[in-house]
Amino acid sequence: MLIAVRSAGALHRLLDVLPVFDGDKRITVRFTLVPGSAFDVDALAALERSGARTVAWEQARAREHDLILTASPKGALRVLSGPRVVMPHGAGFNKSLRDEGSPHLPSGLDPHYLLADGEPWADLHALAHGEQVDRLAEHCPAAAARASVVGDPTLDRLLDSLTHRESYRSALGTGERRLIVLTSTWGPESLFARRPELPRELLGRLPHDACQLGLVLHPNEYSRTGPFDLARQLAPALAAGLILARPHEEWAALLVAADAVVTDHGSTALYAAALGRPVVGAYDGGSELIPGSPMADMLAQAPRLAEAADLPDALRAAEAHDTRPFAAAAFARQGQSLRRLRNELYRLLGLRPPAVPVAPHPLPRPATAPRRPAAFAVRAHVLGHRIGVERFPPDTSEAVHHLAAEHPEADTRHSQSASVLWRRARTAAPAPHSSTWTAAGWTARMLDEAPMCRTAAAILTPERCLVRHRSAGLLSVRVEPCRTTGRVLRADPAAVVSAVHSWLYETPRWAPPVTLVCDTGPLTVRVRLTPADGADLAYEL
Repeated sequence: MLIAVRSAGALHRLLDVLPVFDGDKRITVRFTLVPGSAFDVDALAALERSGARTVAWEQARAREHDLILTASPKGALRVLSGPRVVMPHGAGFNKSLRDEGSPHLPSGLDPHYLLADGEPWADLHALAHGEQVDRLAEHCPAAAARASVVGDPTLDRLLDSLTHRESYRSALGTGERRLIVLTSTWGPESLFARRPELPRELLGRLPHDACQLGLVLHPNEYSRTGPFDLARQLAPALAAGLILARPHEEWAALLVAADAVVTDHGSTALYAAALGRPVVGAYDGGSELIPGSPMADMLAQAPRLAEAADLPDALRAAEAHDTRPFAAAAFARQGQSLRRLRNELYRLLGLRPPAVPVAPHPLPRPATAPRRPAAFAVRAHVLGHRIGVERFPPDTSEAVHHLAAEHPEADTRHSQSASVLWRRARTAAPAPHSSTWTAAGWTARMLDEAPMCRTAAAILTPERCLVRHRSAGLLSVRVEPCRTTGRVLRADPAAVVSAVHSWLYETPRWAPPVTLVCDTGPLTVRVRLTPADGADLAYEL
């Protein structure tokens, strides 16, 4: 069997199909790169990463194949010999692309690519919904006669991975925060092309302890820009904690983990809608979106994000709408795609399918851990013994109370101007020859060397800190985790340190011990301040 690919995105789609052949030693799979795509270099790299065996295009042309599987009708596929199957490489046909094929026709439904000498060259169009068959019949009736509704293997993989949601959120460090995912297609009308500053703008508005932000880019955007330039262009947002999902599998795990999605007109958001996630539109209009398509219908009713500051209101409005009916117009036969595809593909192969059941492979845990921010602009509200803390990137436009920075990870500019410096104890065992600071020694050094610093804190464990304040002196801080419904929830101790610093600023006269209540993001924790004990003072960092 031959898998013919033109881009990394098409390859990823086809890899979701291959479980239909699991356990069958009769099937040998080879891959070939179809020439002519602007994104073929990344497709070749993706093939190498997959560990697949490849054959050169000229060799693929010269051989007869028992089955040919592709996820794009473009390219010289008609010259390959053997039964040919075309899968969509997205959630239906929602876009038209300028300068490709026939003007204004949906990408994937253009007779220019579907016919050879007036006849369809594919033996099967494996589609996800009857509406797609109807639209294929409208634009290319001859090809529609060879169409079958089998469902969407990629969607079924997402649905089957829902039981892993907590595992994905744990890998991403989400905790109890809301994970908001931006999704962008590729091309001049994409969110990333038109609003490249939106990730940074949103991070500047969203409290770090309440929300986490992810970005899913179309594989073609990865290929066009390249990981190096993407990291450079997104550097400020990545430093503030943005998750940039890798284009294979990780994007799907991010959707499973997400609480809501902000999208342009790319069909990725339809997968999120099928999972029941609230959807906010950020498409500014243009010529690519096909009127009446499932994506167009969803965007017509979704709340729209005009400015980053509008996101909280847009999310509240989106939560009032059930997005699954929009996805139902794009995905039929949910949970059945691999079984139905196996029947169709083995029919073309002339073989009896294996007797073992077929099931999607669960998505792996995300491997891209977000960067932990090293500096925050902190807004604090003190009311008696209760403190509310919100933390933002240092360049936020929000009104804030103080700057807090991690030593030595924060850059010199932030470390020298921070009112709060903190350091986390290392868990690794010291080297045979070592020199380590005690918590007491390091906090004293910080107040000596950083004249702007008012509070230095050594974070010893998630529940235990030593704080040295210029006026209040040395204090031991104990943070009680939240225990609810059989779970233990912990706030970031660095946020608690900022709360303690703000309370000490507002309360110059007090006597330990004292118990404070700290609100940080969705969590409320109790914090006890006492005179520093010997074990905290001597704790080795």
